[in-house]
Amino acid sequence: MKSEESMQKNEHLSHIIDLTEERQLGRALNALENYLLSHPKLQSDTERFVALKNDFQLMTDYWQRGYNDPERENVYSQLLRRLYVLTTDIMTRDAMAGSSFLTSLHSRPRQMRKDWTMANVRRQLEDFVSSVALLDLEPEDNRNERRKQVYHEHQLLMHDLFDYILTSRLWKDSLAEAFTDMLLSPTIDVNDQQLIVSAITLSALNAFGFNKFSVLMDVYMKASDPGVRQRALVGWVLCMDSTKARLYPEMAAMVDRACDDETCRNELTELQMQLFYCMDAEQDHKKIHDEIIPEILKGSNIKITRHGLEEIDEDTLEDILHPDTAERNMERMEESMKQMVAMQKEGSDIYFGGFSQMKRMPFFNDLSNWFVPFYPQHPAVSNIWENTRGKKFLQVITKVGAFCDSDKYSFVLAFDQVLNHFPAKMLKMVEDGEASPLPLGGKIDMKEQQQPAFIRRMYLQNLYRFYRLYPMRSQFAIPFDDRTKYLFFANPLFAGNRLQGNMTEVAAFLMKHRKNDEALDVLNNCQPAQGNSAEGSSAQGDLQSPPSAEGDLQSPPPFDYHMLMGNLLMRLPLDPERPATYHFRCALDLRPDSEKALSGYARALFRHHDYEAALTSYEKLMKLMPDHTGYMLNAAICMTNLEHNEDALRLLYKLDYEQPDNRKVKRVLAWTLTMSQRYEQATKAYQQLLAADTPEPVDMLNYGYCLWFQGAVAQAIVQFKQFLLNNGDDDYDLEQEFMGSEHSLLAAHNISDTEINLMLDTI
Repeated sequence: MKSEESMQKNEHLSHIIDLTEERQLGRALNALENYLLSHPKLQSDTERFVALKNDFQLMTDYWQRGYNDPERENVYSQLLRRLYVLTTDIMTRDAMAGSSFLTSLHSRPRQMRKDWTMANVRRQLEDFVSSVALLDLEPEDNRNERRKQVYHEHQLLMHDLFDYILTSRLWKDSLAEAFTDMLLSPTIDVNDQQLIVSAITLSALNAFGFNKFSVLMDVYMKASDPGVRQRALVGWVLCMDSTKARLYPEMAAMVDRACDDETCRNELTELQMQLFYCMDAEQDHKKIHDEIIPEILKGSNIKITRHGLEEIDEDTLEDILHPDTAERNMERMEESMKQMVAMQKEGSDIYFGGFSQMKRMPFFNDLSNWFVPFYPQHPAVSNIWENTRGKKFLQVITKVGAFCDSDKYSFVLAFDQVLNHFPAKMLKMVEDGEASPLPLGGKIDMKEQQQPAFIRRMYLQNLYRFYRLYPMRSQFAIPFDDRTKYLFFANPLFAGNRLQGNMTEVAAFLMKHRKNDEALDVLNNCQPAQGNSAEGSSAQGDLQSPPSAEGDLQSPPPFDYHMLMGNLLMRLPLDPERPATYHFRCALDLRPDSEKALSGYARALFRHHDYEAALTSYEKLMKLMPDHTGYMLNAAICMTNLEHNEDALRLLYKLDYEQPDNRKVKRVLAWTLTMSQRYEQATKAYQQLLAADTPEPVDMLNYGYCLWFQGAVAQAIVQFKQFLLNNGDDDYDLEQEFMGSEHSLLAAHNISDTEINLMLDTI
């Protein structure tokens, strides 16, 4: 958007951060000194730098004199941390100086309130809880006005506090401890605690600070409120930065301790999957908009007009002439509703598209409102909630629908504007208790809404809406655009700890959703448990002893790992340095009787053109599964590639006799007949295949080869043109096939390069 300011990274400061992470203290200090010399206005930062450089020089002097200082390593590490904090603070200030939006965000709360000591902030937050508790003691005629005043003043405080935290520099230990105590205190409202956690998360995402990360981690491990806890989990996971682990090695220890807890491991696994469902929101919206909603509207007696929703008169001529139409429409509507429910239960964000336009309301100009938990007393919605004519409809649907907080505010604010466009009969039935409104996607049971997974999913949707729809989103580091953030199972900080046992589950999930590159990253971060290996132990040293009980918790079973890795590599471009055959061979060594492992091994051998070894494996599979058509077909293809055509034909004739309507059998038979130069029989088989209602383009291509080989060039041209017309792949390159993968085949049938070029020119 043109209104967005783009947050530019300062390359000089980024380079200094890189040097610091690489623990090159001297070079980093020299680089920062040069930067400060060219920026004389940074007086306070220069003073911090001078003190830091003096301490570095003192340490260096002692080292040069040959003193044996047992604390030298610790001192060096502390100096690196001080340098990182200083450079990051300068970088934060630089980013604000280059953005009027961030400058305003930083200065406004500091101008509005002068006392930002933690003692004062905590006192104000606790006073709010006390004031709400005392409202019941107010005289009844004054109570409502007093309630509005209390919540209004508190909303202003939280608005300021959110922006103050968001634009704060890196925290000292004492400030982190104060925030942790406040976020765990039972005397602070949980809504306030959740909002503060979100502010810390956004701040730490923009500029990593170890103390902000540790606050999020501590709150997750110790908080009792599920809302606070799940926001903290999302926060520390998205803020986690493995490149900072050399500066803060205790971060790795904290992550390991968290992963020792089974609940944490399960929640991390759910979170990783939920992130991908969340990121499919636009794709899901397109499906809902184009396919599901039209079917729902067809089956209902509601139509959308420019004046709003209108009920359709049920006593129409159409109902008299075609009484079954309404029933069929209703069935289609029910099926569409079930599809929405299934998408929602699986984890899809079904409301993103519908509510995206509502995020332009003035309510969302306030940054904190994107993250504030929904509560009816919020000054922006309290009047609508209490006084609107359709109050019961509004309260029921926001209670039972799977709406994130952001969408609930959108719904309430929009409801007030469109109330007069709702069918009067619908509202009356709800208000009289005769009917209950049903949100798209169905009702969500209150027990489910209290589950950590549901709470976490709703919060992720809040985050996703902010990072995709907020007009000034470019001023923030967007985790949904950073693979190191959203694919956290590939983070090196999880390598080797007890989360390893969940890696294959996530990799399988990613493969199911066609995220093959991401699945590979996860499996590359995965260390399989030790296990017995007969033949393959020399090839892989980590398969030597049975897994211990502890090992089972820490690492995935090696068989599952190798099967997943083998299947994944089969989906990716062929890599000679990393053959899928190796992993299937390891899986077979672990379970010699596994049909799946042997099948995978055979497919991998075939892909590497080792047809002889593949045939041996398929023959073993046919003994295990004598009636498996696929194994027999693959064996026949191996025979054909090995020019054992007669053996292949004996097998294929039998299959074709037993399964005359099996097009896969007919296809392999036709090609084998072609390779056997039995062109007349092959032609009959291809004509049968192409006579189908929906012929496969590959049959047109193969028939073209068959005709070309027997000299029927004009007919071959027709088939190749038909193939290109029906293939549906605009990038398909017949020249690459003729001159590349199938060049040796054409040469074997005495087709020269000149003839190939003539064919390409013609088609």
